[in-house]
Amino acid sequence: MITHDLIQGSPEWLAYRAQHFNASDAPAMMGCSPYKTRAQLLRELHTGIVPEPDVATEKRFANGHRAEAMARPLAEEIIGEELYPITGSEGRYSASFDGLTLDESQGFEHKALNGDIRAAFAAMAEQRVDREADGWLLPLYHRVQMEQQLLVSGAECILFMASEWTADGELVEERHCWYYPDDELRGQILAGWAQFEKDLAAYVPQERPEPVTAAPMESLPAVAVRMDGALQVHSNLPAFGAALRAFVERIPKQPSTDQEFADTEAACKALKRAEDALDAAEANALAGLADVETMRRLVADFRALARDTRLERSKMVERRKLEIREQAVAKSRQALDLHIEVVNAEIAPMRLQPVPADFAGAIKGLKSLDSMHAKLDATLAAAKIAADTQGRAIRKNIEHFQEVAIGLEALFADLHQLVHKSPEDFRAAVQARVLAQQERDRKAEEARKAAEAQRIAEAEKRAREDEARKIALAAAPAVAPHAALVQKADKPEPAATLSSLRGMATMPPGKTSEGIVQSSRADEPATLKLGDIGERLGFALRADFITGTLHVAPSAVERGLPRFTESQFGLICRQLVAHVSAMAEVHAVEEVA
Repeated sequence: MITHDLIQGSPEWLAYRAQHFNASDAPAMMGCSPYKTRAQLLRELHTGIVPEPDVATEKRFANGHRAEAMARPLAEEIIGEELYPITGSEGRYSASFDGLTLDESQGFEHKALNGDIRAAFAAMAEQRVDREADGWLLPLYHRVQMEQQLLVSGAECILFMASEWTADGELVEERHCWYYPDDELRGQILAGWAQFEKDLAAYVPQERPEPVTAAPMESLPAVAVRMDGALQVHSNLPAFGAALRAFVERIPKQPSTDQEFADTEAACKALKRAEDALDAAEANALAGLADVETMRRLVADFRALARDTRLERSKMVERRKLEIREQAVAKSRQALDLHIEVVNAEIAPMRLQPVPADFAGAIKGLKSLDSMHAKLDATLAAAKIAADTQGRAIRKNIEHFQEVAIGLEALFADLHQLVHKSPEDFRAAVQARVLAQQERDRKAEEARKAAEAQRIAEAEKRAREDEARKIALAAAPAVAPHAALVQKADKPEPAATLSSLRGMATMPPGKTSEGIVQSSRADEPATLKLGDIGERLGFALRADFITGTLHVAPSAVERGLPRFTESQFGLICRQLVAHVSAMAEVHAVEEVA
């Protein structure tokens, strides 16, 4: 915080305030000040002209300063340190402090005790709020001011005090509590000043309306009706009628301003008085004499004209007021919708959640158009601030998402809903999903590596087995089956392949390829499949092992699969026994060696 040696109320202090966004103006900017509207603040900061305070305002300021000075020792006793009035700034944000401690860790804000403050402290007492945090129950316009003071100073808390004193300086009543930072409110204030700065840059001063009073209107002539003794009527009814018609013509037919509404309402009151005057004149004339038809007809006609015009214009005034209110509300809603579209375009493809704005409720009970428009402007500004705040939070969440979750978009099908969480909750949700996916990826990679290791191990095992077979075949003598049962080849060839077996399907029965033994009779059916042989033996045999190692050729091949006879099964068993014995001898020799 930068401190400024300024005296509150001095020309230098006023010039300084004109260049900063001040804490005392923050409630008006937020539209919650009971003393100044947002529209008034816009005009003041645009023109640099601050209206001179009236007598009542000056008296209120003087009483406030006097009470503040007398309350300061009470505050210093509570805080336990001296307090120093000071003006400070943080960038364009400014605050004038009733008091700060020397280390600027605690502040002091004093207000004159009033009904709103008493009601707040009554609520504190009723709710039994912790005195360390009960400042949140103070009226909003006080909290807004103190929150900006904390923003500017960086203080930990502010002692809020309200007091009332007698003219002799005797303490009548004193209330105090502590106010601590409110991050949500601070965000709203910052967003509010940002929107206010935009509105200030685009501000176009409007003609300041004067207080509205009905314009002077020509009075209708007095109604005079009398009768003489000859039953003749003497009256000014013709002149009155002409004046009445001219009066009616001057009444605004479609009022659209506060002035025209006031003029129309005043005219309606004058017409009511005319009705009453006609009734009285008629009654006065008839009191003395009998009915005179002509006079009564004129009186009735003029009375009807005055009454009908009054009723029609009174209804029209209410109708036009309603129309103008509806148009103003619709215009404000349209302006908010346009602002929301701009924010949505900035955060696309995300969209804002609905921004509440009760424009109709904001102007309920307001009489003048000026106050209505001022309230609508303040409500619109608050809604824009809410939209901007929501948009900034979404942008912050999206930026975080792009930093930590690139490539993991599939995990966030509900991102359009998730981005509306607070930054803290959003980060936690994103982190949880990213960590869960990383764990799944880790487990999948471990499973892949395990499968790959198993595949390599099996391949190595098969390679070792194949190599051992080759060594055994190269080192062992050929196995000779019993001569009575088999036809022995002179020199056994290496094991036949399955493709060669498939080629044997066309070989005549009893014939073999070189090195392959076939012991079946020509008429013996080939019914044994590899599965049948394996089931009988208790273990499976490959076709290439039977033909290549045991040298038994299938009797037939069906659909590319070998078929054997019952005679061949016995041969296979004997060849298998011989092969196993040979392998035992080979490996027994290797062990001795």
